[in-house]
Amino acid sequence: MIENLTGEVHRPGRIEVVCGSMFSGKTEELIRRLRRAKFAQQKVEIYKPAIDKRYSEEEVVSHDSNAIMSTPIDSSAQILLLSSDIDVVGIDEAQFFDNGLVEVCNELANRGVRVIVAGLDMDYKGVPFGPMPALCAIADDVQKVHAICVRCGALAYVSHRKVQGDKRVMLGEMQEYEPLCRECFRKAQKNSK
Repeated sequence: MIENLTGEVHRPGRIEVVCGSMFSGKTEELIRRLRRAKFAQQKVEIYKPAIDKRYSEEEVVSHDSNAIMSTPIDSSAQILLLSSDIDVVGIDEAQFFDNGLVEVCNELANRGVRVIVAGLDMDYKGVPFGPMPALCAIADDVQKVHAICVRCGALAYVSHRKVQGDKRVMLGEMQEYEPLCRECFRKAQKNSK
């Protein structure tokens, strides 16, 4: 918060997006930023989609098993209802939320809240995923993080699905997905036809 000469308090709101493929460290970076905010005595709330129960029902958990308590929710509108008098809002797995998340993040930032969003930028087919493209467009800061391609060691481009299924949303881990660079992904797509 910034106090001006008249004694009024101004909280500079902003939207920060951390995006990339699976296993790239998105949630790890989200947790790091939220812990720093808590250390700075800021009021922090963390939300995740209720459908994501891979590691925990109530915690945001990274693939490296770092965790932070969160509130599972079913729709982006709930974030506004639960975030009064908060300095920092963290949102994990943003790609699974409805497109209303864009307006929710804008409204929070306009209220002076720092909003930190983490999510997959593309689905398993390499198509922009859910509200993430629009969030990247309106964000004050976007950080794209990269996993390493498991086939060649280059920077990963996408999360390739290794199992059958054409549902866009399919929660999984290393058994179901692998990070691939653009070239290895192109080859994998060609071989699956």
